[in-house]
Amino acid sequence: MQHLRLPLLTTLMLVLTLSACQPQDEVSRWEQQAEKVTITRDDWGIPHIYGPTDADAVFGMIYAQAEDDFNRVETNFINAMGRLAEAEGESEIYRDLRMKLFIDPDDLQDMYDDSPRWLRALMDAWADGLNYYLHTHPEVTPRVITRFEPWMALSFSEGSIGGDIERVNLGRLEDFYGADPLALVRERREAADAGMVSPPALAVHAPGSSLDEVFVSDEAFYAEPEGSNGFAIAPSKSATGEALLFINPHTSFFFREELHMTSDEGLDAYGAVTWGQFFVYQGFNEDAGWMHTSSGVDNIDEYVETVFERDGALYYLFGDEERVVEQEEIVVPYATDGGMQEQVFTVYRTHNGPVVRALDGKWVSVALMNSPVSALMQSYGRTKARNLEDYRENMEMHTNSSNNTVYADSEGNIAYWHSNFIPRRDPAFDYTQPVHGSNPATTWDGVLTIEETPNVFNPPNGWIQNTNNWPFSAAGEYSPDPEDYPVYVQRSGENARGLNALRVLSREDSFTLESLTEAAFDPYLSAFADMIPMLVEAWDRSPNTARKRRMAGPVRALREWRFEWGVDSVPTTLAVYYGEAVRADLNRTAAEVGLPVIQFMTTAPGRTVMLDGLERALDGLEEDFGRWDVPWGEINRFQRLTGDIRQPFSDDAPSIAVGFTSSRWGSLASFGARTYPGTVKRYGTSGNSFVAAVAFGDSVRAMAVTAGGLNSDPNSPHFNDQAQRYADGNLREVYYYPSQLEGHVERVYHPGQ
Repeated sequence: MQHLRLPLLTTLMLVLTLSACQPQDEVSRWEQQAEKVTITRDDWGIPHIYGPTDADAVFGMIYAQAEDDFNRVETNFINAMGRLAEAEGESEIYRDLRMKLFIDPDDLQDMYDDSPRWLRALMDAWADGLNYYLHTHPEVTPRVITRFEPWMALSFSEGSIGGDIERVNLGRLEDFYGADPLALVRERREAADAGMVSPPALAVHAPGSSLDEVFVSDEAFYAEPEGSNGFAIAPSKSATGEALLFINPHTSFFFREELHMTSDEGLDAYGAVTWGQFFVYQGFNEDAGWMHTSSGVDNIDEYVETVFERDGALYYLFGDEERVVEQEEIVVPYATDGGMQEQVFTVYRTHNGPVVRALDGKWVSVALMNSPVSALMQSYGRTKARNLEDYRENMEMHTNSSNNTVYADSEGNIAYWHSNFIPRRDPAFDYTQPVHGSNPATTWDGVLTIEETPNVFNPPNGWIQNTNNWPFSAAGEYSPDPEDYPVYVQRSGENARGLNALRVLSREDSFTLESLTEAAFDPYLSAFADMIPMLVEAWDRSPNTARKRRMAGPVRALREWRFEWGVDSVPTTLAVYYGEAVRADLNRTAAEVGLPVIQFMTTAPGRTVMLDGLERALDGLEEDFGRWDVPWGEINRFQRLTGDIRQPFSDDAPSIAVGFTSSRWGSLASFGARTYPGTVKRYGTSGNSFVAAVAFGDSVRAMAVTAGGLNSDPNSPHFNDQAQRYADGNLREVYYYPSQLEGHVERVYHPGQ
């Protein structure tokens, strides 16, 4: 949060000046709405917001968010509207251009005008709550947005940490629009006239291709996923006969606020809210809960366009048609030391979408889901779903594009919903590669229905899991069959966390909230179950040299290890450093000889690569710490020093030991950590963030923890008050009902007080 410290008299003068600048009827309207809204802060600083109407609750919850971290609220919408360069300068011009290709303020204002009345009321309350916060906090200096308009809520309507638009490559976008796109058209024309351009070939799957054959590489299998875990337990596997849900998003820390919002119109949602949005993104109400995991579905496509120029106009081919290329100017303002400047771009579109790059001299457009009104309606509407039928009706909107959903409810239903937006395509084409836009057969034909999608409802095994892995292990043996679905419903296969989830969920028949939480923090690192024994065998078979003798102690520690992380675990340190040192070399050298990695590791060259990797790991540990036998908790740390979005880290400042590791090694509890300039210890910035375990019965019961704390001000008691609980996996009670709040209330007030 950016604050300007002012003397009391100066602050009072600013308040009076700002009040004079605001239309008095607007200020009076804000004040009247604020009087109807009650914010109750519990002893963790979590806001519980009540308003008579949903709009009142939205007014209060966005005001509470701004109190806790206005900087993140504003920054999310600066980015969403393509205005980041106005705050951060020329380096962000192409990031802004990418957003402006899809987000146009005039279009959003028209969409706002055409929205249902109930949705407009929520957007009005959202803007009013933020503007009232700025009105009552003149010491807060916005970076860019000095006034929020209701239509702005449509620019950021889905809640994911990385929306679909962010999959457009910035470097390629800059290469295209930073040069002369029309020069490519003229060069292609000259080459065609000279007979140097061959007719385009169609990218198709080989006969017999199926999802069984489209597995990811070993490198991708162990990659650091920016996703989440979701578990659902049916009453048949619950000690109390209640459905259970485990909510475990893996995101950047401090990316979401934990809060509870209620109204007299049926709103009663608790959970994690992406800063600046007015709906609970991952959470629950009294009867139902939802957990989103990033999907591996292929739902964004690139089209190679055949563009030509004639009589000063641009056209592209679509079947037998010659269609006009749409052109428009986009202005991107950016900050400089001398003030604001502008860069103007002429951008191009076909019916598939905006042109975003070039490929072999041809233009490439991109198609993705971009339905802001429907997306916002769906995002808010699911918070009021009370049963499986309600939730299914909400999913019929098909705008939750980048996510899978794990679901449970008080009627005992559990469900897995695979990505909610999957374009229906001709399966003859390989949509993982750009396809030819001139061929009408490549055009999307609507979206797959729920029945056509690999979902799971109430499986006989009594549990469901998703860890950003494919849907074909979601319910063990009762999972969907990949042969029943087109290849494009999933781009990737299983992952190490998925294997671990199958293990922990299959071994128990009577889960409680506590045992489900223990399962979600199970310390087993499945990725090392093969890697380490093969390393030990390689050492056993190596000649007795000085190098072997140096490795004797580390190998002894690894030989006795049970592949479980822990703050006191030296083998965890050795395994992680070894895995990082050897992973790329194993993949590269195995590919060079044409062998799967596991098979290559059984060969003499593979054993050499493994031992070389261990030697590099020991070198690194001894260089940084003076010894190899360093417990994992001395290296792997949680630290929060400031409220900055880009956090600083220091080995000399206080920090907390964390036992769990990167999820790439199969750790269900994820902690994405690395070193920073001036540090040898590793500090986490992503992974487990908001975590909750929920039981749905006659009433809802829940436990939760939020990384660090709720408030971004280091002087707040809630800046870092949950850090130790977070590191320990020690979830606290959620105060969902007023009776649970009794004795745990820190403050009750109306916005503006």
